[in-house]
Amino acid sequence: MLSYRRRAFWAMTLLGLLLSFAGQAQNLAGRVVDAANATPLIGASVIWLGTNQATSTDANGHFTLAPAPAGQTAILVTYIGYKPDTVQVQGRSHLVVQLKSVTSIKEVTITGKQDRYSAMTPTNSQVITAKDLTKSACCNLAESFETNASVEVSTSDAVSGAKQIQMLGLDGAYTLMTTDNVPALRGLATPYRLNYLSGTYIEAIDIIKGTGSVLNGYESISGQVNVRLKDPEKSDRVFVNLYGNSLAKWDANVNTSFTLTPKLSTVLMLHTDQLSNRVDNNHDGFLDLPLGKHYNVFNKWKYNTGKQWVAELGIQALRETRIGGQVGYRSGMPQQEGSFYGTESETDRVSGFSKTSYTFKNKPYQSIGLILSGARHDFDSQYGTRPYKGFQNTGLANLIFQSAFGNTAHTYKTGLSYQYEDYQENLAGQRLKRQERVPGAFFEYIYQNSTNLTLVGGVRADHHNLYGWVYTPRFNVKYDFNPNSIVRVAAGKGFRVANPIAENVASLISNRAFFFQNDLQPEKAWNLGGSFTQYFEVGERKGAFITDYYYTTFQNQIVPDMYSSPYQVAFTNLNGRSFSKSFQAEVQYELTSMLDIKAAYKYFDVRTTYNGELLRRPFIPNHRAFLNLGFATPFDKWRADLTAQWFGKRLVPSMDHDMNHHETSIMTRTVSPYAVFNGQITRAFKRWEVYLGGENLLDYKQKNPIVGADNPFGQEFDASMVWAPVIGRVIYAGLRFTLK
Repeated sequence: MLSYRRRAFWAMTLLGLLLSFAGQAQNLAGRVVDAANATPLIGASVIWLGTNQATSTDANGHFTLAPAPAGQTAILVTYIGYKPDTVQVQGRSHLVVQLKSVTSIKEVTITGKQDRYSAMTPTNSQVITAKDLTKSACCNLAESFETNASVEVSTSDAVSGAKQIQMLGLDGAYTLMTTDNVPALRGLATPYRLNYLSGTYIEAIDIIKGTGSVLNGYESISGQVNVRLKDPEKSDRVFVNLYGNSLAKWDANVNTSFTLTPKLSTVLMLHTDQLSNRVDNNHDGFLDLPLGKHYNVFNKWKYNTGKQWVAELGIQALRETRIGGQVGYRSGMPQQEGSFYGTESETDRVSGFSKTSYTFKNKPYQSIGLILSGARHDFDSQYGTRPYKGFQNTGLANLIFQSAFGNTAHTYKTGLSYQYEDYQENLAGQRLKRQERVPGAFFEYIYQNSTNLTLVGGVRADHHNLYGWVYTPRFNVKYDFNPNSIVRVAAGKGFRVANPIAENVASLISNRAFFFQNDLQPEKAWNLGGSFTQYFEVGERKGAFITDYYYTTFQNQIVPDMYSSPYQVAFTNLNGRSFSKSFQAEVQYELTSMLDIKAAYKYFDVRTTYNGELLRRPFIPNHRAFLNLGFATPFDKWRADLTAQWFGKRLVPSMDHDMNHHETSIMTRTVSPYAVFNGQITRAFKRWEVYLGGENLLDYKQKNPIVGADNPFGQEFDASMVWAPVIGRVIYAGLRFTLK
């Protein structure tokens, strides 16, 4: 009997040791959320107490930590702006950690002195923070990129005032624009979309290079710009921004937020900008900027139970009018020889979105969400003798389910989508109509080990009613050699149906004839590339070095050919090769406690086949350089920023007509390099900020930006040959008032 009891005792002891060992050898998984509203905390640090063994939470607040070192039974969880928490985890394999906000420090949320590239995301991403948005006037989205090296903003022509972004050397039409990760400002909104979001609406901007995730659709080719709008729960009670410049243009912005119940909050954002002063500083007889009036309202609501349910609703309405052309032009004047040349446009736009998500009880890694969005865009314009009207109705539904295979090291997102587009365009009597109905499905798998590897593979299949099945695979890899050395590789395919007129509206401000090839096909392209990020410290000062390279090759592209003739622009399917090679190297460093520096160099090789010849794409310089110096005294009482951009030589189409080769010769000319300097000084008080700044401080302007300006109704007239600033030096001033 005694022998049996001894054997039983030793067997139970051995079993207990084995179970203890098994428990210790199991990965610890969990999620870190805000205790007040259960929103995930991205980039929170999770560390075994008393060791160097740590990890960080992903974009959904999830983490996976390697087995505990011997004797360790607790973890320490920290996040900027929240109270650290020590959690006992013995006997637990999955937990939810709720961190409490340190309300006493309010929103001195350290957005950081550096615009550091994200160390967490599998994609090559960076953030323009709320602090960065105050480094320039930021009256609208176009001006929000002035202190960023990855995205360029260019003027499309010398009359309309339209601006476009460029990424990886490609036009902004190839960059997916989203607001709060909902596709927005697409299609006919493209020409003036950077003016449709006030800078005061924006909390931050995420810039993602490469095709990105399959969740947001198939259109992204060069990258994604996601505008994070003000959060009703975290917005200031009152925010006012007033701006005026030396051209007599002024802006007024008012944001106000309310907490109606503990679960329901809202923010109302108002914007207007006005210009009625006729300015012709280059004395070519044309207004340097169109006269205009813009009224814009955005109302955003948020319902948060603090448990499983979160819902958001956003509604925007805007109206914009522009009048440009010759100084003597007045609205409604006849467009004919002997009269003044003029352009007019009127935009009415209403859009909205809703986002609803449910997180399963006791399964914080599992959720389901529904995204709905829609827009009605009405554009009526006149460019000299050429009228152009465009109308677009758009709708999008996205159902997303997220869960895990076994543990949070293997997660996935899958869902269904439906996209509807109704386009109606009329260009001088030429009618273009198109309806798109695209149901689709997608799946994305994410693998994250507990130390240094993240894999994201996704594919979506969509059935386009006009073009059949569309398959879009995308893949991203992130590998950390150590916490300061990170490499990323990305590959993916993009598909989009072009809108040739809206995306080349600058060509309307000319007397070129528009020619459209029959049976224009969708654009298809592959994007391959990667990046390397190295964080470092020199003299106890932090810095980062980032370099990336991307290659985009088109299977088909709608080519606007202005090379072959000075008298027409022909839109044709690609017949040959078209590609973009993009290289960028950037360094960010804190020189002193009060002075930061960002410097970057970019090289582009963008080529397209025109009339059987593979030629450099016009208006794109091969070499660019960027420098930003940011100065701030303690507590940010005084801030000063200086940004310099240098643009190398570039080819532009020649307007000279070669009589020997009629209109079939391809003629170009090379324009000289130039540099543009912007600067701003800000003085902050308790609730007030006053700022003074200047754009294009050296007053560099393109000479004769309008070809044939003395005869705008003649065949030679063309205002689209713009490659440098049209407006000279602009001095501005403004004030901000904040009530927390």
